[in-house]
Amino acid sequence: MTTPKNFISVSAGVLLLAGAWSLSGMAQQNVMKQPTAADWAALAKLPDFNGVWERGGAAPRGNAGQDANAAAGRGAAAGGARGGAAGGGAARGGGGRGGGMQLTPEYEAKRRAFQAKAVEDGATANCVPPGMPGIMTQPYPMEFLLTPGKVTIVIEAYTQVRHIYTDGRKLPTDPDPKFFGTSVGRWEGDTLVVETIGFTPQITIAAGVSPSDKMRIVERFRLADADNMSIETTITDPVVLAAPYTTNANLRRHREWTITEYICQENNRNSVDNSGKAGIDLTLPAPNTK
Repeated sequence: MTTPKNFISVSAGVLLLAGAWSLSGMAQQNVMKQPTAADWAALAKLPDFNGVWERGGAAPRGNAGQDANAAAGRGAAAGGARGGAAGGGAARGGGGRGGGMQLTPEYEAKRRAFQAKAVEDGATANCVPPGMPGIMTQPYPMEFLLTPGKVTIVIEAYTQVRHIYTDGRKLPTDPDPKFFGTSVGRWEGDTLVVETIGFTPQITIAAGVSPSDKMRIVERFRLADADNMSIETTITDPVVLAAPYTTNANLRRHREWTITEYICQENNRNSVDNSGKAGIDLTLPAPNTK
């Protein structure tokens, strides 16, 4: 596991701080100010992204349709994550294997070596979330919440939350590596443009391939109409990718939906061992005697 740069450890009563950080410095990092009436008024003039959205928009309307979609999508979510970033939507940006994602020769060799092993990616099968950009391609709903200075995305899959800061801050020069990276957004007319950097090497963007510390993701969110949102996602990584990789996807808003609790380890019967061998537990659950 990667240890964040601002990790604090306590030993023998002594507070140790990694790097050049200080407690006062940490407390002063990007403090969000209290929203004013003017901030809320400005927010009301932005496009309305609020609500629960479904990628692709293929499921029936209503909570019954939502429940059926969630039940059917559980296995597909993990499977799609194993495929890396290329999950749904049209893709462009190179002729390599993997939905158009073109890798540099070194990393194409790594992908081929991984595929030759014919093993499963054990991370998502063992309930580790796929991180960015894979988490945005899952067949589960996601809720957008707009508040002054921030867009919050609550993703039903793996019960994940993304924070996109729109308060004018800059991207960090030395970001902590995270599953979602660090996201900063700005509004260009009616389009939310989001730049994300700083990813943990635990995620993969293609089979058996993790990004370098130079990967950058740019997303462009825009309403196509009242209940459809388009997302253009471009991934660049000069170390791993031979060319930028771009996908386009559609989200459909369901105003009557709510996000459902998702606990991956609860009744999880699919897993992968340390050798990459997939397994399934067919043991029937104990009867409820209450």
